Amino acid sequence: MLLVTGTILSGCRTVPTDADLLEIAMSDVPRELDKVSYPEYRVEPPDILVIEAVNNIRPANDPLRAGDQLVIRVGNTFPIDPDQDQILNEFKYINNIFMVQSDGSVDLGPEYHSVRLSGLTLDQAKTAISNHLKSKDIGLKNPLVAISMQTVQGKQPITGEHLVRPDGTISLGVYGSVSVAGLTLAQIKATVEEHLAKFIHKPEVNADVLAYNSKVCYVITDGGGFGEQVVKIPFTGNETVLDAVSQIQGLSDVSSKQMWVARPSPAGTEVAQVLPVDYRAITQDAITTTNYQLFPGDRIYIKADNKIMIDNFIAKTLAPINRIAGFILLGNGVVRRLQTNNLGSSGSGSGGF
Repeated sequence: MLLVTGTILSGCRTVPTDADLLEIAMSDVPRELDKVSYPEYRVEPPDILVIEAVNNIRPANDPLRAGDQLVIRVGNTFPIDPDQDQILNEFKYINNIFMVQSDGSVDLGPEYHSVRLSGLTLDQAKTAISNHLKSKDIGLKNPLVAISMQTVQGKQPITGEHLVRPDGTISLGVYGSVSVAGLTLAQIKATVEEHLAKFIHKPEVNADVLAYNSKVCYVITDGGGFGEQVVKIPFTGNETVLDAVSQIQGLSDVSSKQMWVARPSPAGTEVAQVLPVDYRAITQDAITTTNYQLFPGDRIYIKADNKIMIDNFIAKTLAPINRIAGFILLGNGVVRRLQTNNLGSSGSGSGGF
């Protein structure tokens, strides 16, 4: 039993001594009441961004398309009869809102017919309408055409939530995708505006993080020989060890008060960055020395109670032996019962003769 106990406890970390606590207290490790500000946040999948478009106006050279509504006004719409030099009063003014139809044309009315404007800019559309009204079918000599968009909003709203996809991009709908992984918010703003400049007149957007999903901490609870439970804690930039433990509703029935923070090391580094935690001090005494401020990727490991570990180890070790012994006893019982039945049957047979 002593050998078993020594084997189990040989790998356990002990509660930090007074010398350890003094060394930790004199260090510059961030902790409760002495926290630091994190570096500028860089976005990664699967963060969620919220982007607001301050300026979402179509550029002046954007071609017209079906569904656009145009305000068209034309002066000098009264043609003159070349034979009598008189004004033909049956012609009407053109001053209304017209929609670009699905075939790309705009119907100016029964007197002026239709003119195709889809794919043209406003300046080109103005020239097309003027030439149409000067044609032989209409006969206006000097029409004065003014044309404008009823609404100058872009093709699609940009404002809303945007998930950073596994490839590091966000979708801007009909405007395509933009890669934002690893960028700060200021860089994202500049990148999105540069991309939208191809489709929008002087775009101006505001970007912020709605959900910090890419940065987490972990709380690992030792099950005392029956596995380990790993809980992922969302990282917001202000968590301490006590905050993380509260996220798992405190210590479990099998947990001890031995715990530590393991901080990730660069690849290839074999030296562990371990910060021992005095749980009693940070809870019962409110001593903040070991209530460290957490960083993304930190692991809080909570060791199981030694007595429970020993009990579980013995139970797991003896379980196969107990099972084998049970089978042996069951087999012996069956054999004895069969032998008893055989003897009884033999005795009954002899009495019959």
